[in-house]
Amino acid sequence: MIPDLSRVPGVLGEISRRRLAEVRGLEGRDWTGPAAGGPSFREALALPGLSLIAEVKRKSPSQGEIALELEAAEVARGYQAGGARAISVLTEPHYFAGSDDDLRAVRQAVNLPILRKDFTVHPIQVMESRALGASAVLLIVAVLGDLTQAYLKLAQEQGLEALVEVHDEAELETALNAGASIVGVNNRNLADLSIDRSTAPRLGRRAREAGFRGLLVAESGYSSPAQLHELEGLFDAVLVGTSLARSHDWQTAALQLTQR
Repeated sequence: MIPDLSRVPGVLGEISRRRLAEVRGLEGRDWTGPAAGGPSFREALALPGLSLIAEVKRKSPSQGEIALELEAAEVARGYQAGGARAISVLTEPHYFAGSDDDLRAVRQAVNLPILRKDFTVHPIQVMESRALGASAVLLIVAVLGDLTQAYLKLAQEQGLEALVEVHDEAELETALNAGASIVGVNNRNLADLSIDRSTAPRLGRRAREAGFRGLLVAESGYSSPAQLHELEGLFDAVLVGTSLARSHDWQTAALQLTQR
């Protein structure tokens, strides 16, 4: 169940390989016990209109430092007050300055579903996510490849939902064949980290044409209400990180996107 990370290009491969080396130190730990879980991620995204998934984010490889000083719980409370329907929490420590403690703090601070935004490269991370209180995990097809279906099944067995992320047509086909019910389309080019917001509408339409009846989430490059209009009627949700985290007025920033 360990993906071949040697084939993963660029920064994504670098992050994933480092994450695997760290996670392997957790092998042998017992993750059984009462389910922490949380509210349904899927149900939140399926509500009428375009649902906002607001992200707790301190830095990234493409943007550098964004808001290193932010307190995860405070930010999440602001997002919730601003109408976000789910919270994404980055837990990768080196490139995004996240932590498992951030997820725990957000779980205690809000009653919204939480997506654990990390680079899932080992089954332990799925079980760990449940214990931390996540409602859903991120499964990146570019990382997991043919193992996407196996990880999706493992998440379901753990009572978790999964956002299956794709970047191109081939990855979309893999996600659909794996039985994904929530597909995230990332506008970011994995090779040069550039953004092309035509990617999400293109792949979203392709998914619907292929008969996909699940939920579609647009990711990366969104910061204004006008940009969200291009998603309406096709996507169920949008994930916004950098512009919200950098605002320092998280409730107002979220309100601008949810009450446009």
